[in-house]
Amino acid sequence: MKKSYTKEQIFQLVKEQDVKFIRLQFTDLFGTIKNVEIPVSQLEKALDNKCMFDGSSIEGFVRIEESDMYLYPDLDTFVIFPWTAEKGKVARFICDIYHPDGTPFEGDPRNNLKRILAEMRELGFTDFNLGPEPEFFLFKLNEKGEPTLELNDNGGYFDLAPTDLGENCRRDIVLELEEMGFEIEASHHEVAPGQHEIDFKYQNALQACDDIQTFKLVVKTIARKHGLHATFMPKPIFGVNGSGMHCNLSLFKDGQNAFFDPTGDLQLSDTARHFIAGVLKHVPNFTAITNPTVNSYKRLVPGYEAPCYVAWSARNRSPLIRIPASRGMSTRIEVRSVDPSANPYLALAVLLAAGLDGIKNQLTPPAPVDRNIYIMSKEERLENGILNLPASLHEALENLKSDEVIKNALGKHLLERFIEAKEIEWDIFRTNVHPWEREQYLSQY
Repeated sequence: MKKSYTKEQIFQLVKEQDVKFIRLQFTDLFGTIKNVEIPVSQLEKALDNKCMFDGSSIEGFVRIEESDMYLYPDLDTFVIFPWTAEKGKVARFICDIYHPDGTPFEGDPRNNLKRILAEMRELGFTDFNLGPEPEFFLFKLNEKGEPTLELNDNGGYFDLAPTDLGENCRRDIVLELEEMGFEIEASHHEVAPGQHEIDFKYQNALQACDDIQTFKLVVKTIARKHGLHATFMPKPIFGVNGSGMHCNLSLFKDGQNAFFDPTGDLQLSDTARHFIAGVLKHVPNFTAITNPTVNSYKRLVPGYEAPCYVAWSARNRSPLIRIPASRGMSTRIEVRSVDPSANPYLALAVLLAAGLDGIKNQLTPPAPVDRNIYIMSKEERLENGILNLPASLHEALENLKSDEVIKNALGKHLLERFIEAKEIEWDIFRTNVHPWEREQYLSQY
């Protein structure tokens, strides 16, 4: 999706395409897109990095006494939204956030990922690529425009119409994305009713995270035009599969895939094995980042194809890391535990840091597990050294506090704000009384 633009080209495009407004977008701690909208008359000011906003108004950013923040647009993220033509078009830039003194703001998740990518380059790697597979549900809106839990279809995995009324919505989403420069590789119905997946071509990690954020915005916008609500909540419905965001990862060195070795076992390089070992070592401790909501842990349970056990395999889909069959330039590892409620910039920072730790310390992964882990007994799993992922957000947060590699991958500012906010979230959930409890206990006791 990457294009390179100069300021002059952007001014010309804005004029030719009759763009009236510019959105300066950035991502907060929790992965929510925020934007400052400016009229096109302010474009020059924006491109000179002179647009300011109040950082204290964004949760997890800063206190009031240090609130002035500057938005630095990344020119290569310029895109015109295809659906905004009625009253003059709207374009956007994704921005990095800076302090008034010109230093990067350490609470900006995108800046933080750039920091970890710089550490990767110091180790001699040139690119870290991500191919994401975000899943989402489509629910009907009621007459007030609020989401219901009513699904729009009864389709199953790869089903086609007439059962899948979401097909038209999904097709429109794909067309809008392609108009914006996305290369869509696949689009299909997922296992659960109302569940969909659209896979787009891998990019370097920073662009791929930008693409995920743009993708979520497009999906939600187009769904609403179809009278539907798109949600990336990991487990909206009990008893069916939840939504994941499998991450296909590969490291490159000077244009060559560093995970591929034609002479290696499974044609995987030592680099790939060290990377796998690093991810497996740290995954119980970075799960709070890749699965950041109370609801995330309703997905990470046996029986619904979500990985809840720490293992890897090239042959079956039950472990947390799967090695897809492609080799050569397409050699990659697929981390299956990540869900789409994760802030992609933070998720990629911890995944990369974990893998690099494996490479730096030449960690050796355990033997691959080629049996279905879901049908193993607890004793068999222990014999094979297969650990469980954390079972709750609370457990995941406690693990996060214990891991220096992952804490460093977030930096002090992001780490402290994240833990503080998520402990409040857990506490509200823990102390609330839920409908299930009333159903179970109100009559019985």
